[in-house]
Parts: sequence; C-alpha cells; structure tokens
Amino acid sequence: MIRSLLLAGCSALTLLLVLAGQGQADDITKNCRLTAGESQTASERKALSLLEPIADMTFSAPSQQGTDSYTYYFRVCGDARNSSRGGGVVQVDKDGKNTVIGQYSSTQAFRGTDWVMLVYQNGTRYSGHCGKEPRRAMVMISCDRKSRASGFSVVQEERDKDSDCFYLFELDSSTVCPPLESQLSAGSILLIVFFSCLSVYLVGGFLYQRLVVGAKGAEQFPNYTFWQEIGNLTADGCDFVCRSRNREAPPTYRGVASEPLGEEPEERDDHLLPM
Repeated sequence: MIRSLLLAGCSALTLLLVLAGQGQADDITKNCRLTAGESQTASERKALSLLEPIADMTFSAPSQQGTDSYTYYFRVCGDARNSSRGGGVVQVDKDGKNTVIGQYSSTQAFRGTDWVMLVYQNGTRYSGHCGKEPRRAMVMISCDRKSRASGFSVVQEERDKDSDCFYLFELDSSTVCPPLESQLSAGSILLIVFFSCLSVYLVGGFLYQRLVVGAKGAEQFPNYTFWQEIGNLTADGCDFVCRSRNREAPPTYRGVASEPLGEEPEERDDHLLPM
C-alpha cells in the first residue's frame, strides 16, 4: 500500500515537473524586451509568438570578409553564446573573440503575410565605422513549409554609412507560414461523410449480426432481408409513381370488356312440338 502511494506520488511529481518545463519553454519569446510603444506592443508580441517553436534552437553561419573569417550565431529571444549574456546575435572571429551584434533586450518585430523581421539593437559599438554607433542585427525569417528552420545565412553588413548601419541575416522557417486553406469542395466533403457513414453501417452491422444475433454466411450482412427485396421494392415504387393507368377500371382488350356478359333469356321452343 505504502509502495503504491509512493509510486503514485513520484509519478504525479514527475508530471508536474514536465508540465512546468513545458510552460517555461512556451514563454521563451517573452524574454525579448520590445522598444516600441504600447500601441505596437500587441502586434509585435503576435509576431514573436510565431517564432516560439524555434526559440529553443541556436543557428550559426560562417562568413568570409577578405582575409578575415567570422561565424555568426543567432537565437530567438535568448543567448546565442553563453559567453555573451544578452546577445541575440553574436559574431565570433577566428581568434575566438565575441562581438555582440544585437541584444534581445532591445527588440523590434515586424510581421508580414509570410515573413517576420526581427531586429536586435544596442550591440557592441563600432570602433571606426558608422559614427561609432551601436551595432544592429536584422533577421528576415521567411516562409518555407518544407523545414521547421533552416538556411540561416549572412546577407550583408552595411557599415559604409555615417549612421543606421546594420547586419542583415535570413532564415527559412515553416512557423511564419500562413495557414493553408481547405482545398475540399462541398461535394467532396459530402462524399467523405457518405462513405464514412456507409463504412460505419457495414462494419457495425456485420459485427452486430455476427456477435449478437449469431448469423452466419450472407445473413451477416446488415438488413439482409431488406436488401434482398430492394429490387422488388424499387419496381413497386416505380410502378406506383410512373404508371398513370386507373387501377380500378377493369382491363379491356380491343374495346371489348373482359367482364362476363349477362345471361341471355332462355328461348322457349315448345310451340314447335307437334300437338
């Protein structure tokens, strides 16, 4: 008894921990702090909620710029590298130096029909470009129904301006795809319903006739007697609906009534006998 109670308690505790873990995983995108006003926060949160299924994934992409080589890491509303706290997009050079391109504590999110643009701001400042402003990462996430998330790559780095420089990345994901509309017509739906009901009727009737009634052979078919008489019943129905002849009138042949003629009066020939 005690052992059973302990096992039940452990199972319940395990279930609660699993549910708690799922609840935390479902709130990953809330780690992003939006910089927009209250009027835009709701729409941006909806855009971020689309990315929840890939928020537990870290993406990387190599890049070659002249003699320098870099690797970029990206994560949705989380640390792309453990060594760079708060960095949603991080650049790592060939010597292992980390540079934060954008922080998820300063996020903007824009949503289109089949895409989401994620902007991380307040990265590490440029040392000699773009007026020494903070770096900024822009990640374009486009619809691709064939993959949960793939194709993370560096598109370009715009740093030849005095301000508003940015790093542009792209990623393909099915999470931002619009829902597919049903391609079934009303007739197709009716046919599916009809054949589904027919299958239930046949299988259920067969099992009932065999297991409950105890029928054998062809009699296992549901309503076997009715289907045997379906031809005669159909013929009677057609006769009733389609025939226009008056059934109460006696049948005639070439205008001569088929009723027996009345008895003719008996002829008396007694007067012909000799007296």
